[in-house]
Formats: sequence, structure tokens, C-alpha cells
Amino acid sequence: MESPQSASLSVEELYEAWPVLSIDERLEGFRLLPPAVADDFFISLSARDQAELILHLPPAERRPWVRVLPPDDLADLVQAVEPEQAESILSQLDDASRREVNILLAYAEDDAGGLMNPRFARVRPDMTIDEAIGYLRKQAREKVETVYYAYALDAGQHLLGVLSLRQLFQAAPDKKVADVMQRDVITVGEQTDQEAVGRLFSEHAFMALPVVDEQGRMKGIVTVDDIVDVVQEEATEDIQKVGGMEALEAPYFEVGFFGMLKKRIGWLLVLFLGQMLTATAMSSFEDEIASAVVLSLFVPLIISSGGNSGSQTSTLIIRALALGEMRLKDWWRVARREALSGLVLGIVLGLVGLLRIVIWHGISGSYGEHFFLLGVAVALSVLGVVTFGTLAGSMLPLVLRRFGFDPASASAPFVATLVDVSGVVIYFTVASLILRGTLL
Repeated sequence: MESPQSASLSVEELYEAWPVLSIDERLEGFRLLPPAVADDFFISLSARDQAELILHLPPAERRPWVRVLPPDDLADLVQAVEPEQAESILSQLDDASRREVNILLAYAEDDAGGLMNPRFARVRPDMTIDEAIGYLRKQAREKVETVYYAYALDAGQHLLGVLSLRQLFQAAPDKKVADVMQRDVITVGEQTDQEAVGRLFSEHAFMALPVVDEQGRMKGIVTVDDIVDVVQEEATEDIQKVGGMEALEAPYFEVGFFGMLKKRIGWLLVLFLGQMLTATAMSSFEDEIASAVVLSLFVPLIISSGGNSGSQTSTLIIRALALGEMRLKDWWRVARREALSGLVLGIVLGLVGLLRIVIWHGISGSYGEHFFLLGVAVALSVLGVVTFGTLAGSMLPLVLRRFGFDPASASAPFVATLVDVSGVVIYFTVASLILRGTLL
């Protein structure tokens, strides 16, 4: 692709071309942006892309772009590069900013402390509204970039209350902040997981949430734009795991060929070994298959019915857990609901299977004189396999969550492989009982 040439390159054009540009072309296009929009464009990039641009700039040009980022975005950028590169980036900061970033880096990346911005609008509860507005203007000019709410703190930095900008401007100028502020503040702890933070934003439609330590001292804010990125990352990771692989942790084209193989081969080997158990299970019923070869015709039908029902259920449960719609203590309610669902679905599918065998035999006479018993065996097997698959698909994510694993690891391919093995056993066991003395 040709590199950008026009001095009138627009932000939209660069955004559109960005994914397929080389780093040299990205750098050239970025330098062609008007200064008035270059800052916003740079801030909108992912931490990985920001780091790539900065590291390819001459050292003398790096400082302005490093300093344009707030501390939480800088922490993300530092985590996206190698340690020696991180030191090079941190060296561009003043002492105060470097301390802020290092504090954020001490938190786990997926905790509220790792997401928060330590720069927020603060006021004292004994200020008048006029004084508070003037103080907020001063903070906005100096370092606070995000002013959704003003947080009232005491001398020990304990959070006492919060005011929205609307409340500030509507209140009488001579009123005290303490008279107007909302004292019942919803907060998150420093170690609160990012998924729990995301649920709070979803439930309350906040623009920002205060982060406090165990003593109630305010440490920073998590803003809605931060959590949107987190939710997208979490959803991407879960979808990739549900597909039966490890999460990529980077855009598709930025993952190297061998890195991609490494992410995929592990689960594929596990699933392949699981499918080998299906062959082992079938070998245990060699006599039945030899006596009635027609039984083998319905193996794909049986195991796919169980696998599909299990995959459906596991996907529903994984998503419900991710959204906080159910908890571990709800396992019994889930089990009862899915057992009933499995029975009903199994009856419907089993009857369809029975009708198919009866109708096809009437047309072609393919299944011999005991065709009806064969149809009953298939129908009952489908009922058993679908019920088992539905229960397995619902319980496996809950079991994984109980032991501290990611429920998304109970992926559709994994559940399908598990049900395949059990489906073969159920099918040939039911067929042996029903067809003994006739086909067997």
C-alpha cells in the first residue's frame, strides 16, 4: 500500500488506513496531521500503538507525546513495552508524574487500582459553592483533565461526599459544599476486579467511580471510557476462549505466526485426545456394531445432538456469569432449570428422530423388520444424551468458577468433546437393552 503523501491528510483517512500501515507509514501519516488534532488522535490510539509510535520517534521528539497522556494511560503504555523500553519512556516524565505512574504499576492490571486515574477534581466540604467552582477551574487548568464530578475530601483525603457539576452550578453561591454534596457515595476498592467495576457502571450509568483504600481514603477515579475498553477486552477474551483457544491478548494481525500456533495448539491437543476417548468408547461396543451395522449410522446424530445442546447451555451460563446475572449459590436453580430444559428438548429431538426412521423405512425399507425398535432406541438415546449434555454444559462453568478458573474455559468445543464420549456410551447401552434378542 502507498504511504500517506498528502499534507492535508485527515484524521478519518488515517484512522481508516491505520490497521494496514507499516510503522514507517504510520509515523509519516501521524506527522502530517494538523497539530490541533494530532493530540486527540494520539490519545485515541491503543496503548500498544502509542508505544510503537513513541519508540520510533527520535528521543528529542518523545517527551511532548509522553506528557500528553494522563497517568492511567501512561501506565497502560508502559505495560505494553519491554522493561528497558519502559524505563526510556518513564525518563521523559517529571518526578511527580513518574511517581503517579509507578503507583499505578504496583496494582494488578485488571484491578480498579490499575485502571484509575489519580488526578481528579477535589474540593473541601467547608468551601462555599463559589469557592469550589473557582478551585475546580484552577485544577482543570493545571492537571485535572476529567471533571465529571467533584469529590469532597477531608484533610486526611477521606471521601466524604460527591457533587455533580450540575449540582454545583444550580446551588446558591453562598451555600457550603457540605450542604449540597451527596454523602452516600458508591465506591470501589483498589483491588476490585475490573468486571465488577464494569457491572457497577452498567447498573448505575455513572461517568466515573471513586476508588478508595481500606481506610476510605480516595486514591483516584475510574472513568467510563476506561471501562468501555475493559469491557471490550473482556468480551474479546471470553469469545476467544469459548472458541476453544487461549486469549490472544493482542489484535489478530499483531500476533506472530508461531505465537498464534501456540495459542491454538494447546486446546486442540486436549480436544483431540478427548475425541480419542470417543474411539475408545466405540471399540468397547464392537460386538454390537458387528451384529447391527445399522447402529453406526446414527452415531453422528446422537453425539452431535448432545454436543450442540451442551454448547448452547455452556455459552448461556458463561455469559450470565460474566454479566453477574447468576452466582455460584444459584447452581441448584440452574441444574433444575437445565435438567427440565434438557428433558423437553430431548423429547422433541427424539420424536423427530423416531419419525425420521419410521418415514424413511416406509419409503426405502432400509432398516429391516425391527425398524421401530431401532427408532425407539435412537429416540431414547437422544433424550439421554441431550439431557446429559445440557446438564454438563450448565454445571461445568460453575465448577470452574468455584475453583477459581475462568468459566470461559468451559468452551463449546470442550463441552462437545466431553458429551461425545458420554453420548457413545449412552447410545450403545440403550441400544443393547432395547434391541437385545432382535438385532443384537
